[in-house]
Amino acid sequence: MSNFSSKEKFVESFKLAVSEQYGRDFEDTYPVERYVVLGEMIRDYAGIHWKETKNAIKKSHTKQLYYFSMEFLMGRLLTSNLMNLGLYDVVKDGLEECGLSINELEEMESDAGLGNGGLGRLAACFLDSLASLDLAGNGNCIRYRYGLFKQKIENFRQVELPDCWLKNGNVWEIWKPQHAVQVKFGGKIDAYMDYNGKFHMEYAPDFVVRAVPYDEPIVGYHTKTTNTLRLWDAEVDEDSVQSGNLSKYLNDVLALTTNVYPDDSTTDGKKLRLKQEYFFVCAGINQIIESHLRVYPSLDNLPEKVAIQLNDTHPVLVIPELMRVLMDDYNYDWDPAWDIVRRTVAYTNHTVMAEALEKWPQDMMRELLPRVYMIIEEIDRRFRYEIEHQGKGYLASQVGILKDNQVHMAHLAIVGSHSVNGVAKIHTQILIDDVMSAFAGLYPGRFNNKTNGVTHRRWLLYSNPQLARLIEDTIGDGFIKDPEQLTRLMVHVDDPRLQERFMQVKRERKEILAKYVKDTLNIDIDIDSIFDCQAKRLHAYKRQLLNIFHIMHLYLRMKKDPNFRIYPRTFFFSAKAAPSYALAKEIIKLINMVADKVNNDPEISRFMKVVFIPNYSVSVAEILLNAADVSEQISTAGKEASGTGNMKYMMNGALTLGTLDGANVEIVEQVGYDNAEIFGLHVEDINELRKENSYNVWNLYNNNANIREVIESLKNNTWSNDPNEFQQIYNDLMLRNDEFFVLADFEAYIYAQSLVQQMYEDRSRWARMMLVNIAKSGYFSSDRTIREYANEIWGLTPIPFD
Repeated sequence: MSNFSSKEKFVESFKLAVSEQYGRDFEDTYPVERYVVLGEMIRDYAGIHWKETKNAIKKSHTKQLYYFSMEFLMGRLLTSNLMNLGLYDVVKDGLEECGLSINELEEMESDAGLGNGGLGRLAACFLDSLASLDLAGNGNCIRYRYGLFKQKIENFRQVELPDCWLKNGNVWEIWKPQHAVQVKFGGKIDAYMDYNGKFHMEYAPDFVVRAVPYDEPIVGYHTKTTNTLRLWDAEVDEDSVQSGNLSKYLNDVLALTTNVYPDDSTTDGKKLRLKQEYFFVCAGINQIIESHLRVYPSLDNLPEKVAIQLNDTHPVLVIPELMRVLMDDYNYDWDPAWDIVRRTVAYTNHTVMAEALEKWPQDMMRELLPRVYMIIEEIDRRFRYEIEHQGKGYLASQVGILKDNQVHMAHLAIVGSHSVNGVAKIHTQILIDDVMSAFAGLYPGRFNNKTNGVTHRRWLLYSNPQLARLIEDTIGDGFIKDPEQLTRLMVHVDDPRLQERFMQVKRERKEILAKYVKDTLNIDIDIDSIFDCQAKRLHAYKRQLLNIFHIMHLYLRMKKDPNFRIYPRTFFFSAKAAPSYALAKEIIKLINMVADKVNNDPEISRFMKVVFIPNYSVSVAEILLNAADVSEQISTAGKEASGTGNMKYMMNGALTLGTLDGANVEIVEQVGYDNAEIFGLHVEDINELRKENSYNVWNLYNNNANIREVIESLKNNTWSNDPNEFQQIYNDLMLRNDEFFVLADFEAYIYAQSLVQQMYEDRSRWARMMLVNIAKSGYFSSDRTIREYANEIWGLTPIPFD
């Protein structure tokens, strides 16, 4: 009988486990001790299904996916694990009987600091969907001891503090030292050919570290399937320390897993990042090979039994590493090894931004990974030979893997995999037509689109139980297992009772956010104002600047014209800037200084408040996104690959105010232009301006009073007593000709915002629009995305349990 079979059984075993583990009466234990034991009990319960899943895969020879990603932003797992296991109510009632609140225990869990933004959250959604659809899909990542950083705002500026997410340990993980792997860096290679022309080599590395795995169960929704997220930590390899170098060696080992994305503006930082990438790739490949050979006699059938997906360019070293293992450790010749690699590996591209397509200096790669570099050279040589023979040698300067003294990781990914996908229709089209057009010409069948999705269980069901209940009352609970059933809401969108109930639910969510803002920032906000939200990483192309400029414009206009007043609105921002990204940090400072001015102006603050929520995280998102009325998705057209925040807002009944970029295009396809507010230049317009070189920011400045006033306010002490406070923003727009067309879209954005206000004032129309958005959001569930990957790229079928 399980510890969770009834409330009574749970209370009895919980109290016993706490007092036995900590050696004192239950009443005398600390809340954090109770949290740890509860987590361990849930993990052990999941362990039963975990074992059954592994056995079923082994017995049925089911094909498995390994998802390699530098980031997995899992968020807190207590609630979702309990809900997915169907234990939430038993535990909640049992804890109440012990005088404990489940919410207080939930608050003790830290967000795992395993990432930075959308890329990592997408990976987490994918793991949830894989398990919930009974597909064998595991994650592979690094166990970073500290997250990106904890953001505080001091004196209007971003301050970075360490994100100590492991301070209470991680209750979900199991340490598996018996599966440790040696990872080798640097050193010398002695190579020779034997009499049969076979290549042999001796490798003497100068730095060896042990990669030790920690496994977390990934629990599917109301199913037995429990997959694994494997996180690699770096530990000392006792036999490999050269005498006299102990403290340097220990520091080098520690550095490997200290931080996600070490600052790569220095050579040392770059080197560390490359080491991290190889570290988790080498360890992950080793694990895949070992577990494959425990079941099958050889690696010949690897592509039939294993799929490896590379989430962006960070794990692309999988390609040469798998070649290395096949040739050096298992004696494969080049051609059969290359065939195995290509059929096993697939690559997801997440960006069209040139600076984000990784390139590594050749000499750094050669020095750090001598054998892997030799293999990359040979891949490049054979690839160039192949295109030469197709009569397309003229493409070599565009598509070469090694060129300009750099290793082009995206090129290596395309050449070494059987599938390359973008993450929204427009993004994939831009890859094919523009960024990777030469490759698309060489390998037309290789490119495909898989529009991103988010797990509606976390982002609707668990984070917004009020709305979930309303939907269930209206269309039943089938949408939980099959999110496409949300379309059944369409027949009800004109029902005035449902519209009114929706507005009540939204108001409840706004109250929860308002309380959070009051408790953490001591700002009072009007719950009946329009909640207008932009929460995402801070980057110039995402154009938080356009948003704050509109707020500055409204403030200046209201100050000038006592007859001009807006419908009350609260603008929410939440964003981290990379520590070395000076412009992004200045934009954060501007937002906070404008907020200070607006919120403390008694004449204006009745109509407008600006709130910057520090330290954006999954947990902040779970309170913020479902309270939003307006979802700001205003990137420069052609720059945002997909976006997933846009889907979460839509699912919770917010209006997309956006450019035709990323998945916004498909959101509008689903809901129609009447139920979204689209503005601004299109990709074609921007390409035209660039081609003709006809965009001149000074013409706009000279001919548009609104633009001139906002730009001048940066320097005339409106927001700060120092006229040079926002010099970088000013220079970026006025001296570098506004690379992301902020001012080009400014008037269109102001107009779009005025239309949003008109729509909101018609309560019934607004409620109807929001219900349409929710009804059409099922398409953006990661369940749909994962089904497409499984059928079209990975060839996965559900695990058959007996």
